[in-house]
Amino acid sequence: MKLYLLLLFLCISPLSKAKEIAITFDDSPRQADGYFNGPNRAKTLIEELKNHKIQQVAFFSNSKGLNTEGINRLQTYSNAGHIIANHTHNHPDFNKISLEEYTQNFLLADSKLSQFNNFKKLFRFPYLRDGDSEKKRDGMKEVLKKHGYINAYITLNNYDWYIENLFQKAIKNGVSIDFERMRQFYVQVMMESIEYYDEMAQTHLGRSPKHILLLHEMDISALYVGDLVDELRFRGWKIISPEEAYNDEISQYQPQQIFRYNPGRIGEIARDKGQKKGLWHKTLDEKYLEMRFTEEVLNPDLDKLINKD
Repeated sequence: MKLYLLLLFLCISPLSKAKEIAITFDDSPRQADGYFNGPNRAKTLIEELKNHKIQQVAFFSNSKGLNTEGINRLQTYSNAGHIIANHTHNHPDFNKISLEEYTQNFLLADSKLSQFNNFKKLFRFPYLRDGDSEKKRDGMKEVLKKHGYINAYITLNNYDWYIENLFQKAIKNGVSIDFERMRQFYVQVMMESIEYYDEMAQTHLGRSPKHILLLHEMDISALYVGDLVDELRFRGWKIISPEEAYNDEISQYQPQQIFRYNPGRIGEIARDKGQKKGLWHKTLDEKYLEMRFTEEVLNPDLDKLINKD
């Protein structure tokens, strides 16, 4: 009997310790005139999510993009069971405009995005900038509360948008891309940042919270999000819905600091706990990413040649 219980424990314990992560995409319907057009990006992304059994993600959307194609693209996501959420009308920088202007921008998006059946009152601040003064931060907090919104913070930050820029630039310039090397590069960089912020969370919280991953609705997301999820699952992560993730107790956390440039919820907690450096992982650096993209995707044998000489 004891042996049976031991074997049972060994079988179920990895699942009980699984880390949890929700997938979210910002800036939809994002400009699509490179490797994919808008409809093909949506089709590919939906198929990737379905094929890798990612049941629900959230698309934080800018209502300025709701022309006919943009509406159809968001409707595709909504019809597939994914969440459409508010990311303002035209992606303003809260550091550069007043609370009143920002509020109107938010409300305009609210009115336009509510047409989608799977619209949820989740709001994500563009650039993660939630107010560079107490008046703006606390004022917007009250606006969200008044209109029944949840502040859709993130815990896992990255510069996937810059990887997309590098990818699209290479395609535009006619550079030959090895898509397998591109896949490996993308997954590796993303995993480095994910594990970095999870370790930071465990340092300051003593646990791994329900994480929210920030991605963007882009071509490389459509191409490789399934590969990223496969790697996450291989390393013991469980994919959960965004709404489940926002039930974590850190959703109630009130940062003590005013952040002109916000690193995300884990960075907020770390700063309040006294950590002043390393709130942004090294992969959140454009020059670093360009160097690695050149070496690992465009010139993967460069290091071998240098070391050989």
